Amino acid sequence: MFNKVNKVIIALFGMLFFVASYSVRAQDSGQEIFDAKCATCHTPHKDMTGPKLFNVRQKWEAGGAKAGSLHTWVRNWQEAVATDPYAKSVADWSPSTMNKFPELTDEDIDAIFDYVDAQPVPGAGGPAAGGEGAGEVVVTRSTNWVWYILAGVFLIIIFSAGALRRDLEETDGEEKITFGSKAWVFKNRKGLLLGGAVVTLALITWGFLGLYGIGVYEAYQPTQPIAFPHDIHAGLDKIDCKYCHNSADKSRTAGIPTTNVCMNCHKQITGTDAQVAKIQKIYESAGFNPEGGGTYSGETKNIVWNKVHVLPDHVFFSHQQHVTVGGIDCKQCHGDMTKQNETARIVPVEELNKIEGNVQLTKPTLTMGWCIECHDKKEISQGPLEGKGGYYDEIHKRLLENDPKLYEDYLKDDKVTVRELGGWECSKCHY
Repeated sequence: MFNKVNKVIIALFGMLFFVASYSVRAQDSGQEIFDAKCATCHTPHKDMTGPKLFNVRQKWEAGGAKAGSLHTWVRNWQEAVATDPYAKSVADWSPSTMNKFPELTDEDIDAIFDYVDAQPVPGAGGPAAGGEGAGEVVVTRSTNWVWYILAGVFLIIIFSAGALRRDLEETDGEEKITFGSKAWVFKNRKGLLLGGAVVTLALITWGFLGLYGIGVYEAYQPTQPIAFPHDIHAGLDKIDCKYCHNSADKSRTAGIPTTNVCMNCHKQITGTDAQVAKIQKIYESAGFNPEGGGTYSGETKNIVWNKVHVLPDHVFFSHQQHVTVGGIDCKQCHGDMTKQNETARIVPVEELNKIEGNVQLTKPTLTMGWCIECHDKKEISQGPLEGKGGYYDEIHKRLLENDPKLYEDYLKDDKVTVRELGGWECSKCHY
């Protein structure tokens, strides 16, 4: 009896955790893609820049959309509009142009909609009913896995009770010890307690690791209106970063180049029709006609780039301070752009660590831990601060006059780090 019951329960547990883990993986995958690709313009239950996405598959099917049209729409909405009248009606809903996501597979798109459809509809008394925060949707992870775990617990109880009822027998005045009986539980109490503690700690650890991942979007890469190859411009043509991002060494932001900066080079480019076609959007933006000697019509169009590195509103960051004063190379945070064909993306810390000369860090890119770790390792000066400039020369003078012992402690590792001069103070980076 023990072997039979044991095999049944093991099989049930295997099925239970397979189904639960598959559900969690699908939900997590859908949320990650939704947060990275969709959340800027869409929410599950409220129209924003784009329409709400809850039950959108059913809406398209009920509206008479062609099979597969919704997947085509997500990858390239213009292609869907050209082949499906229903997609054309959706495009007319808002004048905003949707980004294209050709890299998403059918499975990715289905995972997004599975995640969206799993989000609870705001209650009648909640924010959707009006008042402060009306219409806001709190997006949470699916809790389906909880029900799977509870189902597993109840199955164990049912099988244990059944085994107890059948197998609690008296044999020669002694209770028969079988799987699930009180005697079996008492005999194996230490193992059961240890196993329960291990499972509990594992669940707590898993929960905290999940919390640490909230808001972390490494490798995030939005689509852009123009496919700008950095490896050609910064690598092959060796154009300095600051030629295009000309405010990186004198402002908080690095700046996005205007079309006029692009035209300094591109108005002189000649070549095949295929080569000219690649920069046609720049010509249209500048109102430039390359025919003949080239003329400007005066009719310009804005190029709307999608922001990649988005910091919270309460975080202060200055490119000037890091590039000019700190001497940080662009590749420390943005990666080696001379080898990146992509327009821009959040480069994972593992890739950043492979670049020669970079400070080796362990925390995910663009997280607070990543910044703090860099402040702890990156030096302001190799040796004394003297000769670093007015601000640091003044610190050098004050340290020598007021606390030379502290200055000696700073220099024990032959460098003065950002942390040692207050780089871990909250007010340095937060409003």
